Amino acid sequence: MKFSESLKKNRDFQTVYRKGSSRANKYLVMYIAENNLERNRLGISVSKKVGNSVVRHHLTRLLRESYRLHEEEFKCGYDIITVARPTAKSISYREMESALLHLAGLHKILTEKI
Repeated sequence: MKFSESLKKNRDFQTVYRKGSSRANKYLVMYIAENNLERNRLGISVSKKVGNSVVRHHLTRLLRESYRLHEEEFKCGYDIITVARPTAKSISYREMESALLHLAGLHKILTEKI
């Protein structure tokens, strides 16, 4: 079941940056803000400082897939922006998944496991 969509508009990103809270780890920075919707919206940002277009697209796919596979563990009603840091350019899928879930846990947006 799909609970989320992409966050694409610049003004939506700016709103989350301004009004949201942020947490960071070695590979990612995650900003979240409540969106008053019954679904999450995911935005992914990978700067040119991280690498060329191939590297940036690879990181984007890793992040999107990590989120997709764990989507049901996230509480609904948030705009979530993940920003990849330059240290993330050579990490594996498992490390990306772990970094994403770590930040979601710090933000307390993961549902309690039974």
